[in-house]
Amino acid sequence: MTPPTGIDPFAPAVRGLDEPHPAHAALRALGPLVRVRAPAGGPAWIVTDDTLAREVLVDPRIVKDPAYAPGHWDPRTAGLEPTAAAQPSLTTTDGPAHERLRRAHAPLFTARRIGSYAGRVTGHARRMLTGLAAEGGPVDLMADFTTRFPLTVVCDLLGVPLDRVDQAVTACRLMHGDGPEDVGRAMAAFADLAAAALEPGRDGLAVELRARVPDLTESQVHYLLFTLIYAGQLTTDPSLGFLIAGLLGPGGRSAGDADEVVRETLRRHSPAPFSLWRFTASEVELAGVRLPARSPVLVDIQGINTDPDRAIGPDLAFGAGPHYCTGAQLARLELAAVVEVLRADLPGARLAVPFADLRRHGVGGIQGSRPVSLPVLF
Repeated sequence: MTPPTGIDPFAPAVRGLDEPHPAHAALRALGPLVRVRAPAGGPAWIVTDDTLAREVLVDPRIVKDPAYAPGHWDPRTAGLEPTAAAQPSLTTTDGPAHERLRRAHAPLFTARRIGSYAGRVTGHARRMLTGLAAEGGPVDLMADFTTRFPLTVVCDLLGVPLDRVDQAVTACRLMHGDGPEDVGRAMAAFADLAAAALEPGRDGLAVELRARVPDLTESQVHYLLFTLIYAGQLTTDPSLGFLIAGLLGPGGRSAGDADEVVRETLRRHSPAPFSLWRFTASEVELAGVRLPARSPVLVDIQGINTDPDRAIGPDLAFGAGPHYCTGAQLARLELAAVVEVLRADLPGARLAVPFADLRRHGVGGIQGSRPVSLPVLF
């Protein structure tokens, strides 16, 4: 079925922090697979059912390589990466090529390996938050902290010199610029950051990753590091805003231990409302509907996670299947570190405005939303 006029899951919107996007419930009411108009034009299909979503996320006939996108799509309008042939990455390859890249990344991001960095991550959170508290007056944490903190962590772990964090912040913001020249400048900056992490004498995860992909060129390794830096900020930034707002809002201080707070934040405010685009590599039947080859498919992560009728089980905040987010453990650790610091070091922190006054802004497309501002008094 197709949503009625006025229900556009890709429309930009400003709404209350806990106000759900109306499209998710509307999509769910239409059935497990809903036909919509894609932002780049033409039809696309959104999966709204938990069971069907998990089938789609492991189906080898439904791929992530942008080479299978509809031929009329403009890659920039659609937000597509280069094809897997042009630039192999975890988010564009499938099958054996993806398995090889996954094996190269996986040992660097295990729960045990990431857990060993807990002290460093918490230290960054403590230094930055207590520094802001010392300034006095209300501080808008969305203005800089929620972007700078995850970038500081990922740069530290990859081996990017920490005096380059400002460059990383600027590069991430340029990715949302108005023209292709902004994205070009951002990609050049990311390549420079990657090169800095790989300089002789550096000993971070970037050096380890390069050693594990000896068949890739230097520029291809730079692109892998770009995806880790940019994705590490893009998803964790808004999650931090929702987490802090909830923690400092009504009842937030007694909302359970740090892991529970993180888990519930990610369920209610998924880092991304939809999966990245997937495409049928051949004709595929889903929920009784035959989709031709090169059909765009999305999974409604936010809608499924917050479906009141969904059976209790793992959420889809970081996806599922072979493309499950590599950085999930690191994102959870960063969020938990902020909970720990606010509770232990800054117990007097509070929102500078009523929780009900906070707003979130969704830019549209398949991208998520983030709090517009988050003024906090320490």
